[in-house]
This record gives sequence, C-alpha cells and structure tokens, in this order.
Amino acid sequence: QLQLVESGGGLVQPGGSLRLSCTAPGATLDFYHIAWFRQAPGKEREGVSCISTTRGTNYGESVKGRFTISKGSARNTVHLQMNNLKPEDTAIYYCAANWNPRSPICSLQVAYTHWGQGTQVTVSS
Repeated sequence: QLQLVESGGGLVQPGGSLRLSCTAPGATLDFYHIAWFRQAPGKEREGVSCISTTRGTNYGESVKGRFTISKGSARNTVHLQMNNLKPEDTAIYYCAANWNPRSPICSLQVAYTHWGQGTQVTVSS
C-alpha cells in the first residue's frame, strides 16, 4: 500500500503563496499519476491539478495560471506551488496517486487509488 503524506499547508493572506508537498516515504512516484484535490466545508471535492509519469499536467479551471504542479528532485515527492491565493482556495488539500506507468496524460476525472490525510490551507486576512 502506497503511503502519501501532505505538508506545507497553513494560513496565508489573500494574494500570498504556499507550496504544498506530497511525499511517499520509502517509495518512488515514478510510475504513478499524482493529483491534488481539495474539499471546502459544505462543498464537493474538487480536482485541482495532476501530473503524469511523463510530466504532462492538467489543472482545474479555477486554479489555471495561479497553481503549478511539479515533480521534486527526490523521486518520491510532488509539489503544488500556489500563487495569488484567494479566500475561495480555502480547503483541505489531498494528494492522490494512481499506478499508471504508460499513459502520458493524467486526469482529474478518474478515481484515484491512494490518498493522503490532507493538509489545511486557509486564505484569510
């Protein structure tokens, strides 16, 4: 079972930035599609971004141009750089993974197998 651990959440003012990290202790993420989802209180879970095994990326409409997903220098880490944060970005952010060694394209519309526990992001003045 792949373990995923999110970090980097916190409180930030509107317009600020945060970088989230998703780490798989003792494993490599080379052959997984990795996605970030978020869920705000009273709202449905929303796909934020994903990155494929060949570094192809997809983004949700609400974060395009503001968020960037990337693979870290360590083979077991993926980052989500979040810039120009807005109060509506407030949510618990979850990292998820699917084993997919061949497909160059990731999707936010499919079910993901492995999930982290989440990290809280709060955007408020």
